[in-house]
Amino acid sequence: MRFVRHVSIFIAVVFLLPALASLAAWSLQEHPQSWREANWSSSGLLPVASDDGAAAIYVLSARTGGLKGALSSHSWIVMKRRGAGEYERYDKVGWGNPVRRNGYPADAYWYSNMPEIVHEVHGEAAERLIPEFDAAIASYPYAMRGGYRIWPGPNSNSFVAYVLNAVPGFGGRLPSTAVGRDYAPGMGFIGLSPDGLDLRVTLGGLTGFTIGWASGLEFHLGGLVAGIDVRHPSLKIPGFGRIGLFPSVPTTSASAPST
Repeated sequence: MRFVRHVSIFIAVVFLLPALASLAAWSLQEHPQSWREANWSSSGLLPVASDDGAAAIYVLSARTGGLKGALSSHSWIVMKRRGAGEYERYDKVGWGNPVRRNGYPADAYWYSNMPEIVHEVHGEAAERLIPEFDAAIASYPYAMRGGYRIWPGPNSNSFVAYVLNAVPGFGGRLPSTAVGRDYAPGMGFIGLSPDGLDLRVTLGGLTGFTIGWASGLEFHLGGLVAGIDVRHPSLKIPGFGRIGLFPSVPTTSASAPST
């Protein structure tokens, strides 16, 4: 009974209270009442595609709409082939054929929420990786109509996580607010991440933990993530996401990858 009590206290303090606080803070902010009222236009985050002939790959993320935006973000993939004057965007949505190509501008607001670049690769490295991204997107097993489930997955973040796992050379990790990123159909999984930097233990993606150089220490429960990142000193708080422990130092290199 003491063990059960300790586990209950841990869940309440680490997961439930932060999630409720995030819901309360989110409810006090102004948000679009429907998708029709939301801003889906380009945010101007990415450079104009035709300004640079080099290849590029980005993973972007933005808070999603409605009350679930207090706890979760939506992620997507953007690619630019060498010499191309336009971006290609791939994301998964919950209606129709779920995997969409260029359904929105590459760096569009998502339900009026500003996106951020999660990770990016440019130049020859991106050019080498784009065929692997193409193959992973084509082989995604839940691309059929009806292949979307908001929770625990497969959803938009499950799709991007699948592609990143299939292309470990890209690097990067989805943010801790990307609910569904740890979706793992079946009873359970234990093993190294495809890039060998993390050890993952999960029970169907519903609960588990990750420990390693890329992710730090994370505890997962129902899609919520709590943990600490040692590589980039910060806390990962359910609902709030990554909270830096020290002031960030801006980079002076425009080509440096973001992680």
